[in-house]
Amino acid sequence: MFKHILIALCLAPIALAQTAPDVTVEHGVAMKTRDGVTLRADIYHPAGDSKYPVLLQRTPYDKNNTAAFGRTAAARGYLVVVQDVRGRYTSEGEWYPFKHETDDGYDTIEWAAALPNSNGKVGMFGGSYVGATQMLAAIGHPPHLAGICPVVTASNYHENWTYQGGAFEQWFNESWTAGLAQDTLNRAIRRDTNALGGINALPLTQFPVFNISQPQTGAQLTRTLAPYFLDWAAHTDYDNYWKQWSIEENFQNIQVPALTIAAWYDIFQGGSLRNYLGLKAHAGNDAARSGQHLLVTIGGHAGGGSHIGTVDFGPAAAEYDENTVILEWYDYLFLGKQNDFATHPVKIFVMGDNKWRFEQTWPLDRARSTRYLLHSAGKANSSSGDGVLSAKSAKSEQPDAFTYDPANPVPTVGGPLCCDPDHLPAGPRDQKEVEARPDVLVYSTSPLENDVEVTGPVTLDLYAASTTVDTDFTAKLVDVWPNGYVQNLTEGILRARYRESTIGPAQLLEPNKIYEYKIDLWSTSDVFLKGHTIRLEVSSSNFPRFDRNLNTGKPASTDSTFVKATNTIYHDAAHPSALILPIIPR
Repeated sequence: MFKHILIALCLAPIALAQTAPDVTVEHGVAMKTRDGVTLRADIYHPAGDSKYPVLLQRTPYDKNNTAAFGRTAAARGYLVVVQDVRGRYTSEGEWYPFKHETDDGYDTIEWAAALPNSNGKVGMFGGSYVGATQMLAAIGHPPHLAGICPVVTASNYHENWTYQGGAFEQWFNESWTAGLAQDTLNRAIRRDTNALGGINALPLTQFPVFNISQPQTGAQLTRTLAPYFLDWAAHTDYDNYWKQWSIEENFQNIQVPALTIAAWYDIFQGGSLRNYLGLKAHAGNDAARSGQHLLVTIGGHAGGGSHIGTVDFGPAAAEYDENTVILEWYDYLFLGKQNDFATHPVKIFVMGDNKWRFEQTWPLDRARSTRYLLHSAGKANSSSGDGVLSAKSAKSEQPDAFTYDPANPVPTVGGPLCCDPDHLPAGPRDQKEVEARPDVLVYSTSPLENDVEVTGPVTLDLYAASTTVDTDFTAKLVDVWPNGYVQNLTEGILRARYRESTIGPAQLLEPNKIYEYKIDLWSTSDVFLKGHTIRLEVSSSNFPRFDRNLNTGKPASTDSTFVKATNTIYHDAAHPSALILPIIPR
């Protein structure tokens, strides 16, 4: 962390022109927001005095990190503006995620459109929170915004960002907040440090190098540097706190074409796909609705290149270059070039085959929704159990039960994670150790006689009961290779008290009563090759990706008392639990 502090201490908001072949860069160019806050940007100018379309990025991650793209895009004929958002790095104001992005984005777009050499068309680009700055700006429909390119970002900031299926995205929320807080701490140090404050200290070894109060606990530091984290944990329901910056409730206010880039194994895959579908159906005019494009790559926050996690997806995966795709999108949208975007609205990477494929729709029209029913003789616990997936209808079968103990949760192994891969690696990783646990139920097909392609949304229709008033149910789709490697593909979770709706009020369980749960595992595209096995894992925890359900009905944000739960999965004629897969004819 101290390396980042030293770097930040050296940054200063200055306007200085640097010249490179065909590109001139202005650093730290200031603009004022409507409430008087100064935001600073670097501007990359193409050579010459022509008018150029503007590519704008607004980032909390330090505008210097976009320098290479800025120079490349400017040399290609774009005026590139990269701005630190409010309260980050060289920009003034206080940082609070999402809060100011609609107004600040509107103001920045209109400012950028009026720059010398701008032709008045502004397009935005970038991923993760930088995608959020685009979506939130677009719902304000600034007049000069002409296109967006949100990469691996969410469709709402309650569900699909901070929560999933009602469960707190603990690993992401905590690791992302810890990373963001470093710059907030750096700013506090720059603001408050004054050597005169300790000039009278004796003995001299007691000189305070920084004039900041030192909280006694890390939790106190969280309150000082990241109060928004506490707000996220406190607002477990989808209430007015979240609605004030909802994207899904404002699709009709977005009036521009978009290239949405999603990724298998990405933490925001579900939200990215919802953005594409929501804008295609509800954007504010015909041109915007018909101008929606989708690209689904592999990795996203989980990594890039041909190797994601512990799987080699081949040379085709390495062909994807985000910067190139963004430029090709705006070449099509702003310059009228007839590239792939002119004829192919959807492009996806198909795992297993490890190839790119163009499509006309998402989800695929030719997909056949197929129910794989859960079966066992009541002993589906672990991969050595008797759980089976098949199309055969259930009659009279014994249910499967396991004990969920919050003190011993099922560990997260890979999957759609962010933002500290050194301590919790993401992506596809062998699930053998997870499947060895008795609190993980495992249901498998026989080894496949032919290739089977699964492309589209995946759902688990589950009938279950719990001995407690609340619990979680998790589901994971995996591809078992003939050599025994167990590749996770996609996963989901549902907090039982949100079984009716993740945007409605919580409803506690009646203990031991059977309820139906529809668990969204998001989407995937994978060819289960001949000899492979389709497998489903079911449990009640995936920690620390998601917070542990205490099984008491009380949130972990305010309580620490927990009880064990005995959770039972039913799969008989009256309770036909089934994994629902979109099968693509081959």
